[in-house]
Amino acid sequence: MAVAALVLEGGGDEDLAIAGLLHDVVEDCGGMPRLREIRKMFGARVAKVVEGCTDSFSDPKLPWLVRKNEYLQRLKHEDADTRLVSASDKLHNVRTVTADYRQQGESIWKRFSGGRDGTLWYYRALNDEFQRRKGNRITRELAVAMQQLEKVTGVKPSGTAQKLLSRAVQAKRGR
Repeated sequence: MAVAALVLEGGGDEDLAIAGLLHDVVEDCGGMPRLREIRKMFGARVAKVVEGCTDSFSDPKLPWLVRKNEYLQRLKHEDADTRLVSASDKLHNVRTVTADYRQQGESIWKRFSGGRDGTLWYYRALNDEFQRRKGNRITRELAVAMQQLEKVTGVKPSGTAQKLLSRAVQAKRGR
């Protein structure tokens, strides 16, 4: 619901709000069969946006770092509709992570596949990608939310994405 609300705040229409509601359904609840169902029920535009927001169509999923890198590469070529829904999702996520971090501290990173460094790298890299194109209300809010997350976690934004990626890769290899 929060993502759909952000999509509407960002200028999205009813189709994009529906895509915001369904943005995680394909990767979390059934893959391609679910996407075909969405296309049938809500139309090609909604299905295209949901597909563009999906980082995994298979079960089992590819490793976390592989999925996230592939998603970042795809995002560079996505249309404005998909980018609005994706940015709305990421804005909601970053705000939630920041609020949880303020309440629970470092223990929150246990619930993320990427751990602390990987998760922070991913959100920084997403923010960097969203800032690459003409900004909108959602991408501007994402930049502010990212600054707040970096401040509360003590991460410096300069060169952050690459450094955090390197640490995340090293941590994954060390396991």
